[in-house]
Amino acid sequence: MATIKFKEMSQYKIEKTPVPTEDYGYNKYVEHIGMQMKSHNGVIGVALFGVGRAGVIHLTSLLKNPRVRILYIVEEDKSKWDALKNYWSLNDIKFLQSIDANHVYNDKNVRAVVVTSPTYTHETIVQNALEHDKAVFCEKPIAEDMEKSRRCFEKAKKVGQPLLAAFNRRFDAAYSSVRERVRNGEVGHVNTIKVCSRDSPLPSTEYLKISGGIFHDCAVHDIDMIVWILGEYPIRVAVAASANIPEIAELNDFDTVAIVLTFASGTVGMIDLCRYSNYGYDQRLEVFGFKGMVKVENQQPIQGIETTYGLERKTCPMYYSFATRYQNAYVNEMEHFLDVVEGKEKIKVEPLDTLAVSKIASACEEAARTGKNVEIKWDPEELPKFNH
Repeated sequence: MATIKFKEMSQYKIEKTPVPTEDYGYNKYVEHIGMQMKSHNGVIGVALFGVGRAGVIHLTSLLKNPRVRILYIVEEDKSKWDALKNYWSLNDIKFLQSIDANHVYNDKNVRAVVVTSPTYTHETIVQNALEHDKAVFCEKPIAEDMEKSRRCFEKAKKVGQPLLAAFNRRFDAAYSSVRERVRNGEVGHVNTIKVCSRDSPLPSTEYLKISGGIFHDCAVHDIDMIVWILGEYPIRVAVAASANIPEIAELNDFDTVAIVLTFASGTVGMIDLCRYSNYGYDQRLEVFGFKGMVKVENQQPIQGIETTYGLERKTCPMYYSFATRYQNAYVNEMEHFLDVVEGKEKIKVEPLDTLAVSKIASACEEAARTGKNVEIKWDPEELPKFNH
């Protein structure tokens, strides 16, 4: 009876603890079971360009979203059409090749376009979609170089439609929590911020040929995450890079990269990047300051299972690939895009954010190929305002 004095009134009469926003799955469950969908102005008609690695992820997300109706899928490889139709029962969706994409642009029922096709196709699709008054969600990069990307953002501003670059890690619950803690001063001034990003499985050489290279395909995610957390851009980059896989060397690309970012505030950023990890999708983050440290370790598809054999102890392996590690982040970013389309949220990845990250990635590639540190000069109009 020693604890009877701590007994409270009925738990049914006590205000319930709110559901954490980070528990995306439960919040969607509540929304679906109670049909408590945010009010919206009709279903959003969408056209999806490309059903490759990223395209399949977004197709899955869009098909499950009650706010969306996919009207068109534009895919060059006709051999994929029947398989997609049969697997997903997509009998009501029109399949086209890019030569017939004007049907998409001229259809006023299409309010938004999702671009996941190869990088070299992005600019044409984005420009045409914006010209026809469509909102655009585009996998990075927006275009093949900064000037082309800038023209896309200028067109978006001119026509008054959103153009979202898909930096999905901003929508990951763990990384968002780290950013909030850092911005709240929990570690004090940041001395170092470290990212480990090792890919799994090894991408095909066909993909690598059209990927834009390791800096603009992979490193941009890590660069964006660092500057998004810090609210600051580097003034200098140093890079060591090598190609240990012969097929990647033949593409004049790298598979192993170490990046050091120097910031005017004294913070040092470090990125450990590799195209292949045979033990799973290795994604770690650590932020250190004199007040403390906050980090994100690798996540596992199954938690809480541990097996002991003699003196050895085993747990479930980490996630195998980006498609599962960032599954919720992909859904979250698409929900954000749809909210932007409906005018409920301001876009969280501003044009200047995207252009600046591209500039840093280009400086990193220059440093890798020349073996020299590269200074980065910033004009005042290039610097984003980190208020989101």
